[in-house]
Amino acid sequence: MGKPQNVSEKKVSFVIAGAQKGGTSALDAYLREHPEICMADKKEVHFFDTESYFQKEKVDYSVYHSFFRPKSSQKLLGETTPIYMYWYDAPRRIWQYNPSLKIIILLRNPIDRAYSHWNMERDRNADNLSFWDAIQNESARCREALPYQHRLYSYIDRGFYSEQLRRIWTYFPKKQTLILKSEDLKIKPGETLEKVCHFLNVSCFQSIALKNVHSRPYVSSLNRKEWEYLMLQFEHEIRNLERILGWNCNDWLEAPRHMT
Repeated sequence: MGKPQNVSEKKVSFVIAGAQKGGTSALDAYLREHPEICMADKKEVHFFDTESYFQKEKVDYSVYHSFFRPKSSQKLLGETTPIYMYWYDAPRRIWQYNPSLKIIILLRNPIDRAYSHWNMERDRNADNLSFWDAIQNESARCREALPYQHRLYSYIDRGFYSEQLRRIWTYFPKKQTLILKSEDLKIKPGETLEKVCHFLNVSCFQSIALKNVHSRPYVSSLNRKEWEYLMLQFEHEIRNLERILGWNCNDWLEAPRHMT
């Protein structure tokens, strides 16, 4: 592709790039109420993970910009597409579009994220397997999408965050990324949104109305067999995240209470 191309329109300044089921809908909803920020017409534009947009040598970014209708008072354009973090080619494509763009990532306990992801697909009637069968057969099912990642059945694979962060940091310096814990947005939204505003260099919210977006009831809770299997998959990954992010994730490694 070469160097980033010049476009006549105002460029998008930031993306909320993941993780799916990590609180991105809530953060998107909060930022839509900020007077200095113009979010895209819809959540999940899916520009940088849509292969057809990148088949030609020159990318038509006017398609991307058509999702934004900023007011004169709004100085930043932003959008939320959680698969950008997971899609292999998205970080490179975003860099080619705007190497100065900032990236916000919300990370949730990958065990909880996987179960929430499956619940969403089950509710959509997109997956009729039980959670146990889905995670046992994930590798085989995801091969159906090769050479790309599977958008639906990647319950475990999406939880290996460190490799996804490494891909992003290959193109963007760490100072252009803000990595947040999903539970912080839920438990202490004011403090978390203040971090986001400082990162984006916009004024802090004067007040906020608490958001609980896309929260859905589960038919049943994660059982011990499922949790123990996922812990085997993710324990090393969680410890690695603690090392590279300077986080304490002991709570992610604790079995939920009242587990059957």
